[in-house]
Amino acid sequence: MAGFPQNPNYTGLNAPQGDEYDIADLPVSGTIPPDVEGTFFRAVPNPAFPPFLDDSGAILSADGMISAIRLGGGKASIAMRYVATARHRAEVEAGRALFGKYRNPFTDQPEAQGVDRTVANTTPVWHAGRLLMCKEDGRPYRIDPVTLETLGQYDFDGALRSETMTAHVRIDPETGEMFFFGYEAGGLASTTVAYGVVDAAGKLVREQWFEAPYCAMMHDFTITENYALFPVYPTTCDLERLRAGGDHWVHHQELDSWLGIMPRHGDVSQLRWFRGPKGVSCYHMLNAHEDAAGLIHFDQCLSDSNAFPFIREASGIALQQWELNGRLARWTVDPNGTADTIVETVIGPPGDFPLIPAAQQGRPSGHGWMLTMNPERRGPPLLGGPVGAMFDLLMRLDLTGGPPQALALEPGMCFNEPVHVPARVPGHDGWLVTVVDRQTGPDSFEHECWVIDGGNIGAGPVARIGIPRRLRPQVHGWWVSAAQLAQAQP
Repeated sequence: MAGFPQNPNYTGLNAPQGDEYDIADLPVSGTIPPDVEGTFFRAVPNPAFPPFLDDSGAILSADGMISAIRLGGGKASIAMRYVATARHRAEVEAGRALFGKYRNPFTDQPEAQGVDRTVANTTPVWHAGRLLMCKEDGRPYRIDPVTLETLGQYDFDGALRSETMTAHVRIDPETGEMFFFGYEAGGLASTTVAYGVVDAAGKLVREQWFEAPYCAMMHDFTITENYALFPVYPTTCDLERLRAGGDHWVHHQELDSWLGIMPRHGDVSQLRWFRGPKGVSCYHMLNAHEDAAGLIHFDQCLSDSNAFPFIREASGIALQQWELNGRLARWTVDPNGTADTIVETVIGPPGDFPLIPAAQQGRPSGHGWMLTMNPERRGPPLLGGPVGAMFDLLMRLDLTGGPPQALALEPGMCFNEPVHVPARVPGHDGWLVTVVDRQTGPDSFEHECWVIDGGNIGAGPVARIGIPRRLRPQVHGWWVSAAQLAQAQP
């Protein structure tokens, strides 16, 4: 793909790869376990056209592509399609980029006026037999799970009032309910947040709005068995700055962070705010749960400032990536007490993309997994992704205090976010499925899909599936079993 700027957003592992394709019978080394029968859906941002503005945040505005790696019967295949958003269709029709700076409509070309700006590029979500591609700046798009055809924007049969919906929903393993939120729900730079509950059949049964302490980037949230948790970190938006052609996000080291907590089936009038440390930031949460004493424990990949270099640059924050004091942090609060304080405990290393088995969502979990950097790496990490460097070590965390496990990659290799596949045998930790990238030359890369025993990650992959096409880094993925796919809604 020609015409793209020669900067880190568009070179190396981040080089645009705009092909749509279907490839059957991928080469398999090792054995795909019988448990791993289904589809690994992946959100792969991929710009279709070179930008017309120099926008450091453009990597987050790349057109959404939905990838499906289908596994079962010892075989594997892959397919890739663009998500046919209104934005993507408008640019294809024009034959060029029409949308300007990241989440700033005041910088768009005249032809883009009135066109929905979301690129639906962050997370594939499966619920109630429907596959949705989500990004937090708009409503999701529904995708046919077999053909990957885009079926149109999805608003829960007209019930959704919020203009936005998070890419990080939470699904209760016992009730099958889906919980979500949307920030800037009432429009650009608004402080309104929508909180929604969708029943197991896919019906939006409740949507309530509340005001956040300020307009903030609220990328993720969590639930417990009885509560919904809304973390707010001081990366903020200002409408006048947007009107002047500025950046959507600026981070403020002097502002407090907040954690809002309410009964998950309650009323937003019951929302209670707890004050967190100043200037901190988090994009992804591991889990939250209640203990026997009624305390709420909230586990997150926390850092002392925003993890995106382009946001720190726009904010005038001169911190390097290794100076962010990243950690897996547990915030503990008492929802029944009178204090608004948060107690922080470090429970893991710096890193990101944490996950637990879906069956333990909102409950105490004895273990989890996350990606981090190998402290014994010989040489620099593989460059790529939105923060500029990719992770090269997979960890299994024993949250009961036992020793961790690790799988380190060779130099020039990196992990994309894994998904968890439950095992049929009780007591087995299940399987992790992930895409691994390897640099083979200055501008050449190879890609494989690995299947790893979740309880013995140090042993390496039990199956390696070759992918004979260039891939761009994935953002998030979702595992959908063959049994779930058989229940897909028309």
